[in-house]
Amino acid sequence: MKLPVTVNAVAPIRVCDIGGWTDTWYSVHGAVFHIAVYPYVEVQVHAVPRDGVSDRIVITAENYGERFTVDPGRIAYDQHPLLEAALEVMALPDEAAFSINIYSEAPPGAATGTSAAVSVALLGALDRLTSGRLTPHEVAYLAHSLETDKLGLQSGIQDQLCSAYGGVNFLEMQRFPHATVSQLHLPDPLWWELEQRLAVIYIGTPHSSSEIHQQVIASLGDDASQNPHLVEMRRLAKQAKDAVLEEDLPALGDVMSRNTEQQRQLHPSLVCEQAEEIIAVGKEFRTLGHKVNGAGGDGGSITLLCDGDRSRKRAMLAALEALGYRHLPLYISRRGLRVW
Repeated sequence: MKLPVTVNAVAPIRVCDIGGWTDTWYSVHGAVFHIAVYPYVEVQVHAVPRDGVSDRIVITAENYGERFTVDPGRIAYDQHPLLEAALEVMALPDEAAFSINIYSEAPPGAATGTSAAVSVALLGALDRLTSGRLTPHEVAYLAHSLETDKLGLQSGIQDQLCSAYGGVNFLEMQRFPHATVSQLHLPDPLWWELEQRLAVIYIGTPHSSSEIHQQVIASLGDDASQNPHLVEMRRLAKQAKDAVLEEDLPALGDVMSRNTEQQRQLHPSLVCEQAEEIIAVGKEFRTLGHKVNGAGGDGGSITLLCDGDRSRKRAMLAALEALGYRHLPLYISRRGLRVW
């Protein structure tokens, strides 16, 4: 590798995950419809000759205002474990020292798969600096293994696959963790209309999805794969796919709301009081549907599907912001992981 060199990588986050919870080990098999959006997670890696450099790896976690060093030979998992795990699994060239900057406009704990996007983007960037090349699919599964195998966290597979592939996707998990991803090719007018109608509202309280998974797993019983709520979520993912392919956005909104109701019945803590308030405000402004993003629980975010009236959407957002909630502007990402 010729030094110095700079590598950039970006990966989208995820919203509106119909069928989330069925992409897990305890569900065994599942189906998920989801939408990749940006703002992206951004990673930039500067690699320079190691000679004369005191710290081999320096990481700047820009969102946290933190800068720290990592010794790849003695990973302690005491700073940002997900980032440290990524550095441990990649065979970085010994002759180089690295300065790594990580940034995301999406706030932490928004339940939009941001941590998965960080892993995908970081692994994609580091892969460019090692021998051999990983496909986006391989990057996604390596990112998933960081959370589950390295860190022992509960994690489904959809977030990493969404970041790697981008677009509007239907995922079928034959048996955990093996899945196929079908990108839905939508005509431009439908793509633009869907993009304009989506609104993601950040509740403002970060949460841990792994902790929520533990609570739900404890309540599922011996054969979680046959839990009626997980069974129905699998069906709803397929219905969401069909609604979009049929260009029926009211049907998509209905599926979003029914999926959120299944989350609520799966465990009462999955739809918090703030989410209920946002849903109620949305209904006042004639939204077609609502989906608590990700695992749900305290904090996080919720996706609303508006009725197409632009002025009514703006009035709704103003009403929500007056209540202290934050609108996260987004665009649907046609591409997933990009590295250059």
